[in-house]
Amino acid sequence: MSLWVGKGLLTEQTAGSLLQEYDKRPASFSLGNVLMILAGILLAAAILLVVASNWEAIPRLVRMFFILALIWAVHLGAAGMLVRGAIASANALLVIGTLSFGGAISLVGQMYHLSGDEQTVMYLWFALAVISAVLFRSGVVAGVAGFLSWASFAVYLENSNMQWLTLDAWMVPVMALVVIALVRYTGADRVRHLAYLLILGWFAWLYTLHADLRLALVYAIAGMAAFLLVSLPVARLSTFVKGAGAAPAFYSFLLAAIGLFLLHIDIDQGIRMIVLGVVTLAASVLAIALQGRDNGAVRYLAYTVFAVEMLYLASVTVGSILGTSGLFLCSGLFVALVAWVVIRLERRFSHKAEEVAS
Repeated sequence: MSLWVGKGLLTEQTAGSLLQEYDKRPASFSLGNVLMILAGILLAAAILLVVASNWEAIPRLVRMFFILALIWAVHLGAAGMLVRGAIASANALLVIGTLSFGGAISLVGQMYHLSGDEQTVMYLWFALAVISAVLFRSGVVAGVAGFLSWASFAVYLENSNMQWLTLDAWMVPVMALVVIALVRYTGADRVRHLAYLLILGWFAWLYTLHADLRLALVYAIAGMAAFLLVSLPVARLSTFVKGAGAAPAFYSFLLAAIGLFLLHIDIDQGIRMIVLGVVTLAASVLAIALQGRDNGAVRYLAYTVFAVEMLYLASVTVGSILGTSGLFLCSGLFVALVAWVVIRLERRFSHKAEEVAS
């Protein structure tokens, strides 16, 4: 700030006002807020354990009244805390209320011996968490919904013995999309990773069902296509992609990298292996060229893929030190050429931006 004042870009009064406003902003990380959320989780866990004990000595109506009163009390208390500006306390109460939904569902099933399965319970619990997140616009509850989507997927895998049995398997991407919508609505940016990882986990599970070379190829092509779609300045998508941050580019390229890795498992010799290696190197260089400057996650992932692929090709295709040096020489020249092109393009774009600004 002092540098800008010295260059005459800002007055001392403006700089002081900016620093004062910045100091008043809430910190992105607060130990007190984290401890408050952890306290809410522990209290909710205690409630769930009490419900699981099945209170045989307490009449049914009393049990029902207690759990419903608890849910209403914590949500009304959360509303009051939000009005007062106590965000951390409100989020802790909302966590207790959201997790208590599961206890209430379980309690009703215990008391009245209702027929149903764990999967239905997880769907209902997830739906109630989504409603709570929407009503209170709570990013913390959106995170709880994200974890419940993972729990629902785990319950399905356990009950189905890792097989595709019913249409319930399609609920995984549906829940992931719902969580992404909650992220957009509540502004809980970190929660989006739960949704993207859930989709990648679902893709990995699909591959275990078939272990088909064509499916791995689909992953590689679809991942790179999605990566190009979110990386190129498409007018209709630019606003949406910018709002989603670095995650879409990273996870789409990660899907492509997973597909390429699966292809390497099946294609490990012959000319096809060489072609696959070249394609993998080219994909890494393209990722660095498109997202390397602004997206650190993509940059380091592309570096890793490029380095691992180079070592792999050197170990399986070259039998002598001279041949290995030749491989590295050709690769180095290729990357240098790409770097030169990228630098020229960046300079041209920067000159155009300066002309537009002037």
